[in-house]
Amino acid sequence: MGGGVHSSLFEKIISVENLLIAWKEFVKGKRKRVDVQEFQLRLMANILSLHNDLRNKTYMHGSYEHFKISDPKPRDIHKATVRDRLAHHAIYRILYPFFNKKFIFDSYSCRVGKGTHKAISRFTELAKCESFSHTKTCWVLKCDICKFFANIDHDILKRILSKYIHNSDILWLIEQIISSFNSGTIGKGLPLGNLTSQLFVNIYMNEFDQFIKHKLNIKYYIRYADDFVVFSQNKEYLLKLIPTISDFLQKHLKLSLHPNKVFIKTAATGVDFLGWVHFPTHRVLRTTTKRRMFAKVDEENLVSYLGLLKHGNAWKLTKGIRTVCC
Repeated sequence: MGGGVHSSLFEKIISVENLLIAWKEFVKGKRKRVDVQEFQLRLMANILSLHNDLRNKTYMHGSYEHFKISDPKPRDIHKATVRDRLAHHAIYRILYPFFNKKFIFDSYSCRVGKGTHKAISRFTELAKCESFSHTKTCWVLKCDICKFFANIDHDILKRILSKYIHNSDILWLIEQIISSFNSGTIGKGLPLGNLTSQLFVNIYMNEFDQFIKHKLNIKYYIRYADDFVVFSQNKEYLLKLIPTISDFLQKHLKLSLHPNKVFIKTAATGVDFLGWVHFPTHRVLRTTTKRRMFAKVDEENLVSYLGLLKHGNAWKLTKGIRTVCC
């Protein structure tokens, strides 16, 4: 097997036990939703029906409900049926632990024990390392991938998955999930609303992470979803890195760098990454994030905003939003 996913995991994924555990995880915070309540009315019958369809390979993924959100930029969300989302959870909870071990340390999106707060702390740490505690100039290359989720290529994703998964039943099931959605072009795109999409994009971009770390031997690199940064004392090296990175993304993953979101700046002048502008001794909230916070803050979300502000130098902001709410 060469360290791949073994065949017994298909039985684990589709087992009634796993489906029941997946339901308990899925239903948290969703019990008041009408579609969830309807599914729960006949919970065991629905779970047994899903189990049988998966076991007999008669499972077919349903359609999606489409809606738009602003987060803060407009995003298209595609929500699957409760039945399909339960299948996503069942797949995710078995496959995630295996793939998580394959990911590099400095990949932070949608991983247990990682997240944005860990990523921004790591940014500070790596900037300090590369600048020798801010005694030398540290340059930061910041890049963003154009229309990330919409441009994930299905055939490439399936080929990457087949390197690790050597079981035809699991590959069949994953194929049902991947092929259930297209972003406008046949064979392209993953829906933002699927839990499995979070895992699939990390598996997809792990190819890039491995290239960065083991082919280019880049020591100081952080990726969060489609945002990534590279630290170096050599600006010319970073400039030459851009076409190399762009070429790999295009040839191997059919992805492109966003032309307006690639820049090189010194850490000392402040680098915008994951909603914060990072300086050597502190970080401040991005101006657009501040405006959005003041526009949206109320008694219900005050605590979560205060939690966010603890991760930077935001004493005045904290006082300000407390005043707005009180």
